[in-house]
Amino acid sequence: MWQIRADTGCINMGIVVNLDVMMAKRKMSLTELAGEVDITLANLSILKNNKAKAVRFTTLEAICKALDCQPGDILEYAPEDGG
Repeated sequence: MWQIRADTGCINMGIVVNLDVMMAKRKMSLTELAGEVDITLANLSILKNNKAKAVRFTTLEAICKALDCQPGDILEYAPEDGG
C-alpha cells in the first residue's frame, strides 16, 4: 500500500492538485480510484484536497494510469503571492 505524507493543517504551496477535475472528466469516484490505485481512501482524499505534503512517483504513475492522463493534467504550479 502506498502512503502519502500529509500535514495536519492547511498547506500554502505553489503546487495545486486538480485530481477532482480529472476524476469528474473520467466519471470516477474517489472510492473507485482508491481501489484501482491501491491507496487508502483517506490518503487519496488528502491528496485530492491539496493537503498532501508529498506524493510518490509510483502513486502518481498509478493515478495517471487509472485516469488515463498525464501528471500535468492533475498537478499545476501556481506561484504563491509575494514569492
